[in-house]
This record gives sequence, structure tokens and C-alpha cells, in this order.
Amino acid sequence: MDSGALRRLVSEASLRNGVPAGLIASVIQAESGGDPSAISRSGAAGLMQLMPETAQQYGVDNRFDPYESVDGGSRYLRDLLARYHRNVSLALAAYNAGPGAVDASRGVPPFAETRAYVARVTAALRSN
Repeated sequence: MDSGALRRLVSEASLRNGVPAGLIASVIQAESGGDPSAISRSGAAGLMQLMPETAQQYGVDNRFDPYESVDGGSRYLRDLLARYHRNVSLALAAYNAGPGAVDASRGVPPFAETRAYVARVTAALRSN
């Protein structure tokens, strides 16, 4: 997928779902590097690396379809931002480790991967 098409998808999802385009783009960069065919060791897939359960919850039939992935992932981000009162760090931690881990920790969980993820996406967001 070329960068112009990806920017358009992100911009459209941002407008449709009320999530800042820079946040969506930063999550995509951290999750898949912009590769719609990316698959993680944990089974997450697509541009926004949706897990099968999350994809199903957000009506994403094909996690490898860029439109579906970006739309579903941005709706998930929207819901996480609402759940955590627009606290981007907590929403990102929940995107990475799951809301249960964030709730149990009452903040960003003490997982090295999650803390590094939040720092990486936040830094990318500042540079966007």
C-alpha cells in the first residue's frame, strides 16, 4: 500500500471515528510499520495488529484489509480513549496489553514491552 493511500485511509478513519489522525498513524507505524500483511507472534494481524477477538468485536471480517483494519482499530482506540478519559498513555497501554491489564495495574502495566510501546508511540505522535 502506498503512503498516500494509507494517509487517506487514516484521515477518513480519523474523521469518521473522532480519533486524531496522528494517533492512528503512530499506532500503525508501531504495530505493523505500515505492512497490511503483518502478523505478530501473538496472532495480531494487519495494519493495526488486531487480535481475532477485537476484530470480531468491531466487525472486522478481514484483518488484512487496510480499510477494515484502520477503521476497526481506530474505533477500538476511540473506545479506549473514552474509557480512560482521553488519557492517551492509558489508551495506548490498553491497546498493547489489554484493558484488563491497565485496570488491574490502575495505570500503565509494569510490562517492559508495554512501557516501551507507550513511549515509542507517544514519541512518534509528538513528531507527527
